[in-house]
Amino acid sequence: MMKAIQITEFGGPEKMALVDLDIPTPGGDEVLLDVLSIGINYADTHQVENSYLVPQNLPLIPGIEVVGRTPDGTRVVALVSSGGYAQKVTANKAGMIKVPEGVSDEDALCMLIQGSTAWHILKTMGHLKPGESVVVHAAAGGVGVMSIQLAKLWGAKVIAVASTLEKRELALSLGADVAIDSNVADLKGAIIEANGGKKVDLVLEMVGGTTFDQSLAALAPFGRLVTFGMASRVSPTPVVPVTLKTGTKTLSGFWLGHCFGSKELFHDVIDELFTLIKAGSLKTVVGSRYGLSQATEAHQHMRSRGSTGKITLDPSR
Repeated sequence: MMKAIQITEFGGPEKMALVDLDIPTPGGDEVLLDVLSIGINYADTHQVENSYLVPQNLPLIPGIEVVGRTPDGTRVVALVSSGGYAQKVTANKAGMIKVPEGVSDEDALCMLIQGSTAWHILKTMGHLKPGESVVVHAAAGGVGVMSIQLAKLWGAKVIAVASTLEKRELALSLGADVAIDSNVADLKGAIIEANGGKKVDLVLEMVGGTTFDQSLAALAPFGRLVTFGMASRVSPTPVVPVTLKTGTKTLSGFWLGHCFGSKELFHDVIDELFTLIKAGSLKTVVGSRYGLSQATEAHQHMRSRGSTGKITLDPSR
């Protein structure tokens, strides 16, 4: 038997319960892992309420990423096939990446989903070029802290947007050029002012609602907005295509799931990120550490928008 978090009814964090379950049996292309550390992502909160991009089935063990050891002792970071909030998981061999010496368990968790997402929204979807201005919303979150650092490494001016002074100070400490309050009434105006009175080239947007609306309005001609989440759970105003034409703007969406299994889009990207960590060029930020038994509190913290950096779960407690 093993300890795991399970839900039998969709809803909020309170639906999660710590239970004893049978150890999962790996399939033909899978490996059973002893879990060392578990990563929490915003996607997990959507899994629990069944609002994720892929429909979920009950009973459900949430979670998609862990660091664990294979039966031969190899330390890997992995996308799981049996639900990550557990002491043992199964993972497809194609979804496992060896963690090199010099990269901690938590470093690896910061890279698997959030680091690779930041890489793709800047480079693959955002087509970032040196000298361009980049707006990073939720700048103190897991993707945000990675996006700030990668954008600076690639020569951008970074405008960080966050809700508290503490979060804005974190963003500045990671290299952001300017940090603005996400709660201002005229967010469009604040973004343009932060860019020296000019509209911006690229916006990384995962909040939704009026944040999306005002960010799209702040884009310069040939500007790009990449949407990769909706943390507020409030839909933005529908976009009329002709407004993209008249503004010469690009609006795109990104879901990391389309990169899974691809050596070029997933494994190679994470290996590049590991290299940056070992070189000291990329710093991971772990804001909160909870025990597996505290998964409900961890989700409540993330959904309150009070968290910074990565949130992890320790399967031993």
